Amino acid sequence: MPSAYEYNRDEFAALMDDEPHYRVEQVWHGLWTEGQEIGHITTIPKALRSRLAEQFPSGLVVANDVQSDHGATRKWVFRLGDGSTIETVLMSYDDRVTVCVSSQAGCAMGCTFCATGQAGFSRHLTAGEVLEQVMFAVRAAAPRRLSNVVFMGMGEPLANYRVTMNAIRRLHDYRGLSARHLTVSTVGVAPAIERMAGEGLPLTLAVSLHAANNATRSELVPLNRRYPLERLREACVTWMAATGRRLSFEWALIDGVNDTEDALDELAKYALPLRAHVNLIPLNPTPGYLVMGSSAQRVRQFRDGLVERGVNATVRHTRGRSIDAACGQLASVTNGRRRSLPVRSA
Repeated sequence: MPSAYEYNRDEFAALMDDEPHYRVEQVWHGLWTEGQEIGHITTIPKALRSRLAEQFPSGLVVANDVQSDHGATRKWVFRLGDGSTIETVLMSYDDRVTVCVSSQAGCAMGCTFCATGQAGFSRHLTAGEVLEQVMFAVRAAAPRRLSNVVFMGMGEPLANYRVTMNAIRRLHDYRGLSARHLTVSTVGVAPAIERMAGEGLPLTLAVSLHAANNATRSELVPLNRRYPLERLREACVTWMAATGRRLSFEWALIDGVNDTEDALDELAKYALPLRAHVNLIPLNPTPGYLVMGSSAQRVRQFRDGLVERGVNATVRHTRGRSIDAACGQLASVTNGRRRSLPVRSA
């Protein structure tokens, strides 16, 4: 039986139709408002807790739990029912608590500098498996409130579109998270960006750009061959027009590859007309990509060059590098295998 988070409110109520309505409300409140495991909801009788825990088991088993940054960054490796593994990262800051969740076990995008892409693709996650990660983080963050959810973990969220949007809507409607505190990162699945623009939610969109000419970007991000920069720009324009939100470009700085003066000029010319914010990320090391990240000095110079050209740019502070929890480092896929890109659209 899938976890309780696999179901929307009406579906869950139908599965508990043998219980009084107020009991259903108690369970729902415990799951979503309090973030409790179903077997730990103390407002319902013990016998009912036990029955529900058996009926709706969690789909996640902790296989590893590591911390860094003096406990401010915590990464879990979760084993799923079929033996696949995924990774989830919780990051605590002074002003917010953010969880980075996976949408797939592995990734089929094949980005050359990303450990998840190097590991290959296993399968899409279900909505319940995505939401279980969030609620696990809710409990781990307590007594602080989890304020932000970013779909930046393993996998391409827009390749698993239906599940990603189901999870986002439930976090918005049932958990009460602001759409602006829900971030979707994509390597540029242009039709899905346009589809998401019509969902009526002013989410935060982060596009993993990494190069602003098609030749280099196709080497770093193979999906660029299907949706080149010109097509991606169209999708970004549609997104901005529909949502009124500024978008972000993620740019992992790689020594001698995309940190040159030519790359700087190309990025500025691409980002400026879109009024995009550029988030610079010093490349994090992965075993399968031996090119070095840019030096700290070059990162600062690149940022300053963008600002001088009128582009809003910041450098992301790297968290969790020592535990392989930083951007591009998530890779614990036990049965991953490379295969053609599957895009779930319905």
